[in-house]
Amino acid sequence: MRELNAVVLGAGGVGKSALTVRFIRDVFVENYDPTIEEEYHRIVELDGESYSLEILDTAGAEQFKALNESYIKCGRGFILVFSLAQEATLREVDSLRQQIYRVKGENSNVPIVVVGTKMDLPNEREVQQSTIEELSARWGLRFYETSAKRNWNVKEAFEDLVRQMRDRYPQEPSRRKKVTKNCIVM
Repeated sequence: MRELNAVVLGAGGVGKSALTVRFIRDVFVENYDPTIEEEYHRIVELDGESYSLEILDTAGAEQFKALNESYIKCGRGFILVFSLAQEATLREVDSLRQQIYRVKGENSNVPIVVVGTKMDLPNEREVQQSTIEELSARWGLRFYETSAKRNWNVKEAFEDLVRQMRDRYPQEPSRRKKVTKNCIVM
């Protein structure tokens, strides 16, 4: 079974943990409890294959921003999260996207999915569909509008990332040691 790891990044309060927990446990976390760092694991069945997906849910709080670079160095795929109800959080995603390319290399073809959360709050929406379409085309990245509360497009966003990682990082050959029997005569 192939092992893949993903990092969830975004500003504080955008719904990174709610999105991740919805995908991992299929429940909605109603209460906001700021995350410092949580690690999750799930077996993902996709296109007839199984993948062991490790997800690192990171802090969005300003005092933990310095950790982002270490998360980026270790991550193989990224979900960049913003709130459709807070336009400023989309600027944070752009900053994170640029940081990923700085750390990984501009031409590294890093698997990235951009996720707008809180799709179920249309009256609070600040980020317009046209803005998302324009940024998606300019950045060359897939965007998903989601709702962890209603479970809208959560699975699709994570599965897209798994497909990108599968295609970007081909399966490494097995590293099993050859067992040889040595006969020693004394």
